[in-house]
Amino acid sequence: MRRRAFIMLLGGGAATVWPLAARAQQGEGMRRVGVLLGFPESDSEARAWLTAFEEGLQKLGWSQGRNLRIDYRWAGNDEARMRSYAAELVGAAPDMLFAATTLALVALSRETRSLPIVFVQVADPVKLGFVETLAHPGGNITGFTTFEYSIGGKWLELLKDTAPGTTRVAVIFDPRNPTQVQYVQGVEATAPSFGVQLTPAAVHDAAEVERAIEEFAQQPSGALIVAPNIVTLLHRDLIIALAAQHRLPAVYASLLHHRRWFHVVRYRFGRDLPTGGVIRRPHSQGRQAGRAGRR
Repeated sequence: MRRRAFIMLLGGGAATVWPLAARAQQGEGMRRVGVLLGFPESDSEARAWLTAFEEGLQKLGWSQGRNLRIDYRWAGNDEARMRSYAAELVGAAPDMLFAATTLALVALSRETRSLPIVFVQVADPVKLGFVETLAHPGGNITGFTTFEYSIGGKWLELLKDTAPGTTRVAVIFDPRNPTQVQYVQGVEATAPSFGVQLTPAAVHDAAEVERAIEEFAQQPSGALIVAPNIVTLLHRDLIIALAAQHRLPAVYASLLHHRRWFHVVRYRFGRDLPTGGVIRRPHSQGRQAGRAGRR
């Protein structure tokens, strides 16, 4: 089986599903995939995703240990580890690479321009230079994008609709992620029309998350926009708890925050749920950067 056909299986090329499943059943030797994740191995949500990933492959005839070897590397929020793991995975010369999060894709793309890379959870891969266009990615990279930067203004609009009395908004973002400044700028562009004072809050770890929210909460009429990045995902329980404690309405870009909200708030506050901990999420649909092979 050609390498490109194998990429189409992981990238979601529907036209190749059944042929690949048949080839997998016939047996064409062991294929190898290197997976780089911007999550710690202890993250239950990330592990659930990978379980679903392997189950999906298994339904198509690809089984870990039989005709497929998947090498996972969990980098967490450690940039040095991310670079080290990227070099390690590329050095193993797999059939393809799989990057989950923008920082993982950045690390892998710096290591190779020939090995195929499929990505997920990456915003605007065209503007970041990973692909030429969504319809025709070109090069060795393809995958799925989650948000466009203009959605930052929609987050603010949704927040004002939900909490009309909001006059101050803090945007929690990771300055190391190249997509984050664009999100902040998207919110900034619409802030004047909603009569909102914007406070960009750059964070790198839990301590900075806590300090940023605690300081912001000292003044009234505040609310949060939590941008999608590895820092806000890793420390989602902390952010949710602080927003509830200070009764800060919040818009969370990631579904993971929504899944955790009631668990965290009920654990911290019992049945007395804070009324200010509003959580809503604008509808968004991931877009595929082309279909691998259709170039």
